[in-house]
Amino acid sequence: MTTEPDTTARLLITCPDRPGIVSAVTTFLYHHHANVTELDQHASDASGGRFFLRLEFQTPDVDLSRDAMQRAFGEVVGSRFGMDWHMSFAADRPRMAILVSRHDHALLELLWRWSRGELRADIAMVISNHPDLRAAVEGFGVHFEHVPFAQDIQQQAESRILELVQTQADFLVLARFMRILSGDFVRHFPSRIINIHHSFLPAFVGADPYQQAYVKGVKIIGATAHYVTADLDQGPIIEQDVARVAHHMTVDELKRLGRDLERQVLARAVRWQVEDRILLDGNKTVVFD
Repeated sequence: MTTEPDTTARLLITCPDRPGIVSAVTTFLYHHHANVTELDQHASDASGGRFFLRLEFQTPDVDLSRDAMQRAFGEVVGSRFGMDWHMSFAADRPRMAILVSRHDHALLELLWRWSRGELRADIAMVISNHPDLRAAVEGFGVHFEHVPFAQDIQQQAESRILELVQTQADFLVLARFMRILSGDFVRHFPSRIINIHHSFLPAFVGADPYQQAYVKGVKIIGATAHYVTADLDQGPIIEQDVARVAHHMTVDELKRLGRDLERQVLARAVRWQVEDRILLDGNKTVVFD
């Protein structure tokens, strides 16, 4: 857990697994007077698999500038182990933009947590294809943009959204944005668009999942936060949760139950994104929560 955000740095690593990786990383940090305060690791196989590591360290006594530290790590450790790595600094708050339609529960959960300081990010703006939520969003002091979005004007709508967010946001959150983004749009934010789907994927992909669940007579319903890809609801899953369903529940009761799941699941996924806790493993994720 990041306790000193002004002095905390993070290191994310993915590479072929082999002996000596943790030793090399921590020895490098030791030699530059960094204090490791959190370390999580995972190997996909006992031997010959992929290695994943997330590490936090403190920087007050580090003897290199940020740029020099990153350059030295790449030369001394990263290249030696064939690492795909990323170093970030908690003091640099990531910027996110939120896309939403008319359902406000997931959006308001994020705005509430952000207003309380639980999400250490900057919300650049909220964009909606409807004007309904302007007052609620602006009540939090967040900029609101209304961008009409329909099938016959999708290209213009996506161009406008890109114009708004491309230099203003590091990642996007779809908080029940009820439009399907094109593959061309998604390619501008690879593994940087988080969606909340009101179903326990891979079950009930697409529209009206609660109606689908009701027809099937399921005994649990769920919610899934995942990265958006060009394939609808097929991106790497970040977080999920479920709730039990009684036989007498109506579709509206399933939706009420589901809204609670959606708020919590999306909030956790966004916090993990902000805190650099997610690593990709093909179409899966490794989450150090």
